[in-house]
Amino acid sequence: MDFTSFVGIISGLALIVSAILYGSSDISIFVNVPGIMIVIGGTIAATLFTFQFKDTMAAFRAAAIVFTQDKQNPQQMIATMLQLTRVARREGLMALSREKADSPFLQRALNMASDASDEDYIRHTLQADIDSLKMRHYVVQDVFKKMGMYAPAFGMLGTLIGLIQMLSQLNNPEAIGPAMAVALLTTFYGSILSTVIFQPIAGKLKARTILEIQTLEIIRDGTIAMMGSNNYLAVYERLSSYVPAHQRKPVGLRD
Repeated sequence: MDFTSFVGIISGLALIVSAILYGSSDISIFVNVPGIMIVIGGTIAATLFTFQFKDTMAAFRAAAIVFTQDKQNPQQMIATMLQLTRVARREGLMALSREKADSPFLQRALNMASDASDEDYIRHTLQADIDSLKMRHYVVQDVFKKMGMYAPAFGMLGTLIGLIQMLSQLNNPEAIGPAMAVALLTTFYGSILSTVIFQPIAGKLKARTILEIQTLEIIRDGTIAMMGSNNYLAVYERLSSYVPAHQRKPVGLRD
């Protein structure tokens, strides 16, 4: 579980609620059902109009992953590829077909390597998978980016509706103040949804995508390095470039 995501969103909401309570003991003045309907309903409607339903559902499933799964660690995949290098060096590339991998991408790479496929074919095939993943993840990220744009826009729309209703009551000065407060609430709702929820989730998904792509590239380059030269140190030097120098773990020359 990624606790930093929980800490981020909970602390953000807690600070906002604390500021509201500090300035006013009556939190009910910040609740306006029609405004919530305009902002949330309008944002969802515009998102469904922009994207296919399956892409929208995929985005919400991906958002759940942000909170429920730990991020991938490139160091672990490098260690896995080095272990497979030892297997290939001791038993030959054919032995890789007997290795069971949790990652379908890694399993596919091992199967192609054990079949002695051409290196260029393996590189292009695995790169096509990586490019396909990039496009799928881009759409998922774009869903939340667009929601982050739509929410403030519908908040402003709700404010304009409230201002029109307020101006229609100019003959009643006592009603202007409360009407103005209600009108501004929709802008408040839109800003909260955009800055605390939608945009941070989009950013988190982008960061997860970068890590996942890095992991797949480690698999791709590690597989090709094993086929070209199953020298343990050579494979390590090839893959270690994916992590910062100060995070690289020293390795021995064991086979």
